Amino acid sequence: MTRPWNPTRPHIDLVVTAVTTGDGRTGTGFSWAPNVGGRAVHALLETDVREAALGLPAHPAVVYDRLWWHLHEAGRGGLTTMALAAVDLALWDLTATAGLTAAVGRRHEAVPVYGSGVNRHYSLDELIAQAKRWSEAGTRAVKIKVGGRDLAEDVERVEAVRQVLGPDVRLMLDANQLWDLPGALRAIEALRRFEPGWIEEPLPADDVQAYARLRAAASGIPIALGENTHTPWQFRDLLTAGACDILQPNVVRVGGITPFLRIVELARTFDIPVYPHLLPDISGQLACCLPLPAMVEDVEDASFAALGLLTEPYPVRIEDGLLRPGDHPGLGLRFDEDRLKSTRI
Repeated sequence: MTRPWNPTRPHIDLVVTAVTTGDGRTGTGFSWAPNVGGRAVHALLETDVREAALGLPAHPAVVYDRLWWHLHEAGRGGLTTMALAAVDLALWDLTATAGLTAAVGRRHEAVPVYGSGVNRHYSLDELIAQAKRWSEAGTRAVKIKVGGRDLAEDVERVEAVRQVLGPDVRLMLDANQLWDLPGALRAIEALRRFEPGWIEEPLPADDVQAYARLRAAASGIPIALGENTHTPWQFRDLLTAGACDILQPNVVRVGGITPFLRIVELARTFDIPVYPHLLPDISGQLACCLPLPAMVEDVEDASFAALGLLTEPYPVRIEDGLLRPGDHPGLGLRFDEDRLKSTRI
């Protein structure tokens, strides 16, 4: 990675999958693991997933349901859904012949992008420099990391970024599950004066009841949640508990486009917006199909295009703070085979 997400993890794991039908058509998908699990996902795909998928009709929803049922004893989410995503994305690439947004139903010509940084390990000077890059690029919304340090230091860092961005840029804060409920309540009150657009994952992702209590006490500060939630049933539980204001499913972690769209329809019945987590090369296309307003997360220098993993034309383009999908069949992911070979582990 150009900008490692932590000092001990300078790379991400990417598993690229090809699904070929009996009549010779091929779709390309992928799974992705930024910290752990890439080799385990690969092993699942080479064994249990391959064996169960052979002979099934090339229909994303049929295959997803059959494979999820086959794999759920090994885990109802996590590695299993991350492996399922590689197949589901390939099947959507295969069947969406006029393009993903045409197949799902495009509702927006373009969607806003927010600059995002995995920057907890940055010094204050490095964080300020990153904020200046976003400001100079005209980015209208920015997200930075908080948590894992003394609250006073978090306040200092957020204040410094707010000063760089000015009062008119939306500023969101991501704690990556590092607070407990009392700590989150203290932090929200200390950070309230910076008008955060949302507080993301302040508590352990599975603690639904604590999130419901936090949201009730947050008094107007939106709570965002969902990047570590894996199934439609888990998202249902977040919604029925009143645990969050914004859902952030990751299209790989939930198992692909098929379950992602089910989560979107579920959120719609609660009037909760969906802001897809990471992976703008795919998430941006899906965001243009969402029924409610959305933004797309673009971590600095971390999209597949920015990492040099794709050949042009890219599936999405980002200009002037807006993302627009290109004109392509399927998902539009043209992986650079030479780059994949040179980085294979």
